[in-house]
Amino acid sequence: MSKTINVSYEGRPCYEIALEEDFDAIITKLKQAGCNPSQKVCIVTDSNLAELHLTKLEQKLKTFFNHIISYIFPAGEENKNLKTVQKVYEALIFNHFDRHDLLIAFGGGVVGDLTGFTAATFLRGIDFIQIPTSLLSQVDSSIGGKTGVDFSRYKNMVGAFYQPKLVYMNISLLRSLPLEQYLSGMAEILKHGLIKDKSYFRWIQIHCEEIMMFNIPVVEEMIYRSCQIKREIVERDPKEQGERALLNFGHTIGHAVEKLADFSLYHGQCVGIGMAAACYISLTLGHISTEEYEDIISTLKLFGIPVKARKLKEDEILSTSKSDKKMLAGKIKFVLLSSVGNAYVNSDLTQEQIRAGIASIL
Repeated sequence: MSKTINVSYEGRPCYEIALEEDFDAIITKLKQAGCNPSQKVCIVTDSNLAELHLTKLEQKLKTFFNHIISYIFPAGEENKNLKTVQKVYEALIFNHFDRHDLLIAFGGGVVGDLTGFTAATFLRGIDFIQIPTSLLSQVDSSIGGKTGVDFSRYKNMVGAFYQPKLVYMNISLLRSLPLEQYLSGMAEILKHGLIKDKSYFRWIQIHCEEIMMFNIPVVEEMIYRSCQIKREIVERDPKEQGERALLNFGHTIGHAVEKLADFSLYHGQCVGIGMAAACYISLTLGHISTEEYEDIISTLKLFGIPVKARKLKEDEILSTSKSDKKMLAGKIKFVLLSSVGNAYVNSDLTQEQIRAGIASIL
């Protein structure tokens, strides 16, 4: 089992996405990415990953690199902030890291976003590698060079576009995820089918049982196809000037729900709730049929993705959505479906239409 995807940036080859079932190929991939034994390496990870898998990764990397340190921060979205970045800076300075050294993001989306932002800003830029360990980070946040941290409870408000040298996915690590966290990644995967590929959305539905049972060949194919969809989008629009905004399907209301729930829900679960609202608005605009809307909602539920945020209030969700960084000239930007498999950005929804979408998830 081994698949690779090559990603270009601004028309030039940039990095490889390697899909593997273990860490056996990681040294070869690091060499191909231009890494060398003299580089000092800092593995940035969270407390959950450190306990489960850090020793295994360290042992593997020590067969190639001469100097490795690890920085571990407490797991959780609440630690994805500038204070944690500052602590990573301090560890790098204390250990005399320079521009020729290397950061490795070993974890889910929180670790990847934070480490990428640290790499982009330390000494005005230091190389970094993504080793995403959650399903959501493997198909979404590790690809495309978006980095960032939350600021004063506003999600991803501070960030940079900064490309990794390599994305290495050890798919077997997904086995150690809690089922709820594993399935939350399905929201981003279903998103890819809904916004770009109806046949892929149907393929996911057909293979639901195998995905739930973690059938490795099926999961590998699913991750590969989702990564291909995201690769194509970010190559055409690396800095979100147009098409890349479609990847925000479900995120406008999803981010509001995530914040109002005090980050007690997984990101993918919040995106699922946001997609349910966006699909309802798409239904009211006549873009999708009632049958298609109900099919999408049923599919989200099939994978254990919530479609309701009943404990929250309509006014709170609307107000919080207006503080999202996706606002444009005072208007909320919504990604909606023009049909299943096709999406577009709408900045002209009325308050009543937005409220109707929010009401549908309460």
